[in-house]
Amino acid sequence: MAEREEVRRVRRLYMPVDICETDEGIILWAEMPGVKKEDLEIRVEGNELRIVGRVKEEEEGRYLLNECPTEGEFRRTFTISDEIDAANIRAKLRDGVLELTLPKKEEARPREIPIEVE
Repeated sequence: MAEREEVRRVRRLYMPVDICETDEGIILWAEMPGVKKEDLEIRVEGNELRIVGRVKEEEEGRYLLNECPTEGEFRRTFTISDEIDAANIRAKLRDGVLELTLPKKEEARPREIPIEVE
């Protein structure tokens, strides 16, 4: 008798994101509850910034009833402009919130033009 192969679908989880632009760059906050650093991948390829996070299943028997998904994957891709200094993007993960700082290249930052008086 042939064995049945168990097929598991990866559940896509919703990742709310807030984005704020400043003179220095862009700050992106992504809610990723349950994601640990080792289960998070942030990658820049060309002009795309990709964020992938995985939430692993909790140990069985821990909950009697679970209203929220305990296993799945967060995945978002953003197009970044040429004004962003991709080599200096920084990431912090704290309390289930990922904070990405995308600095602008120096030449893309606003600057004040001096006025000459004659």
